[in-house]
Amino acid sequence: MSEALDIERWNLECEFNNTDHRTDLNGVDRLILRRGQVFTISLYLRSGTFQPGVSSLEFVAETGPQPYEQYGTRASFGLSASIDTSRWSAAVTSPPGDMVALSLCAAPDAPIGRYTLTLGPSERIEFILLFNPWCPGDAVYMENEQSLEEYVLSQDGIIFRGSYKLPTSTPWNFGQFESGILDTCLKILDMNPKCLRNPGKDCSGRRNPIYVSRVLSAMVNCNDDKGVLLGKWTDGYEGGVSPLFWKGSVEILRNWDKQACQPVRYGQCWVFAAVACTISRALGIPCRVVTNYLSAHDNNGDLVIERYINENGDLLESREMLWNYHCWVENWMSRPEFKSDFHGWQASDPTPQEKSEGVFCCGPTPVRAIKEGELTFKYDTPFVFAEVNADVVNIMKKKDGSTSKVTTYTTFVGQKISTKTVGSDAREDVTHLYKYPEGSDEEREAFKKANHQNKLLQQQQNEGLHIAIKVTSDMRKGCDFDVFAVVTNNTQSDKKCRLVFGSCAVSYSGHMGNNCGFKDLLNVELSPGAERRVPLRLNYSKYGEQLTEDNLIRLAVLLIDFSNSQAMLAVRNILLENPEIKVRILGEPKEGRKLAAEITLKNPLPEALENCCFSIEGSNLTSGQVLSERLLGSSVGPGEDAKVKIYFTPNHSGLRKLVVDFDSNKLCHVKGYRNFPALCLVVGSRLAPIPLTAPRLHTEEGVNTVLLRHRAAEVDDSTLVRALV
Repeated sequence: MSEALDIERWNLECEFNNTDHRTDLNGVDRLILRRGQVFTISLYLRSGTFQPGVSSLEFVAETGPQPYEQYGTRASFGLSASIDTSRWSAAVTSPPGDMVALSLCAAPDAPIGRYTLTLGPSERIEFILLFNPWCPGDAVYMENEQSLEEYVLSQDGIIFRGSYKLPTSTPWNFGQFESGILDTCLKILDMNPKCLRNPGKDCSGRRNPIYVSRVLSAMVNCNDDKGVLLGKWTDGYEGGVSPLFWKGSVEILRNWDKQACQPVRYGQCWVFAAVACTISRALGIPCRVVTNYLSAHDNNGDLVIERYINENGDLLESREMLWNYHCWVENWMSRPEFKSDFHGWQASDPTPQEKSEGVFCCGPTPVRAIKEGELTFKYDTPFVFAEVNADVVNIMKKKDGSTSKVTTYTTFVGQKISTKTVGSDAREDVTHLYKYPEGSDEEREAFKKANHQNKLLQQQQNEGLHIAIKVTSDMRKGCDFDVFAVVTNNTQSDKKCRLVFGSCAVSYSGHMGNNCGFKDLLNVELSPGAERRVPLRLNYSKYGEQLTEDNLIRLAVLLIDFSNSQAMLAVRNILLENPEIKVRILGEPKEGRKLAAEITLKNPLPEALENCCFSIEGSNLTSGQVLSERLLGSSVGPGEDAKVKIYFTPNHSGLRKLVVDFDSNKLCHVKGYRNFPALCLVVGSRLAPIPLTAPRLHTEEGVNTVLLRHRAAEVDDSTLVRALV
């Protein structure tokens, strides 16, 4: 006859368990676990001792407001002889006595979220359960340890913006382990409309990363729910802040939580993607931000972007746009409904563009499905396929109301698809994961599957007149410079043409601003084989006031051949570079030691900067806060330095990224960053290095170092020294 254990108290061993489950950066004051992995608690008995084969203990694990066995949100189990990591299980690992070391394991497909575990008739403990990409039985399992460090544990990163000709690095503080962020992420799940309608069914769905990713795609924007961010692309940012104001996700998520789930104002694509990345990593789903240059927004599913221009080559606004770049996220998971080729990275887009199943969300869709043209695969594969493969057709609307097709010399949609490289801040080009090489047999097969007729019929036009736009290498904000329209006559006859060369400010999403420079030549003559270079001067005195925060200027050359009235168009967006922010760390970076960041920016403009302010933030560097220093009462003249010192204290060891923002009346939200190691040489504690075969990260100081991970093991001086050499 079995006897129930008489439990007096217990120790959840939070520091040991959280460290072992790689959740200790969330804190060690409560139990935060990953599914499919053993954890240990200590039970202290009021009377009696544990006797194998005699003592018994029953467990009930429950999550959500309506836990049911059939939903998978309730599990009942007893003691076993040993742990079975494929299901909920428990086993005693200590010898008989009045202290019982109890090992337990949550099923690798258990719903994530907050749990109550009942021991025996009434004892209850609480914990949080997350996805476990280290567990082969979990749908988010990722084998490569370096990739796990990057896509789950890294708290900062790089998002690529700018243009496909000049991709620029924007630093971002994901901050998924900062205080309160995990709770906010779980709250986001609880506030989603599916949970509010049927919490039991929604909590059951949380066992599936496909379901959770789709919920997050909808909840990061607020278009049809109590989501996190409100997007804004035009007409100023009254009632909120510019999307470029943000340096990380922490302040955004905390603001949403403090504002009773009212949307934070404002976001644009890279902000939506970065917040989605923070939430995914916090919940244990490997995630990365991806940038697609020359990204198409196809709203009618025909894989063609129709753009209309007037007789001066000015672009007329329409719903179908070609974005200078667009950011989304990829989440790593298996897709059991498809064959194994489609496991791995899944594209998911939280920026509200088009509705999917009645809601503003997109994905997850297998990246491989996009490459293969498998447009029937869930979710929203046709939309993402168009973003990287749509054809662009330009149509001229004439003053008399008639229209005519314009021969277009433009770069193909879907260029330099980019993400941060594992273990460094370099750009990794992942275009090959989305597309076969241009003109290859595999590309044609993918277009056939997708029924992409325009691409199948498309031929290069090398004969006749040809136009191109050439630029100089030195195009910095504040400078005057020339751009060039180059016209070539590849025919055997003389040509007489009209050339219209225009420029205007443009946002990254394609919204047009005011004129920055214009030239209309009514009589351009070219003999057979001749080339003509037509310059257009862009002066800061004219373009400076017109630029948006994106620093982009659209150049367009319209050429009309008088012999046949044929119109040709070349379009190019140019990015004006911001000045570099220099960051110097004063002091030896160690955990708990106050440091100063000396930050400098040289004014590149021919006018003074007023209201200058530097801000910094960084995971485990600024305690989850934004620290700012304003240059009070002084302007910064042309060529002069704006310089401040901002003090901060690292609170955890490891390689960290200090993210910097500079703002002023004329130069807005310039970004910079500095990587440096904060080291903690504590001997005799639970600190231990990751395996010495792990990759070494090169810092800006020229020091090779390895990130230290808390592990449940005693280490000696020599081990720590070996980890740092």
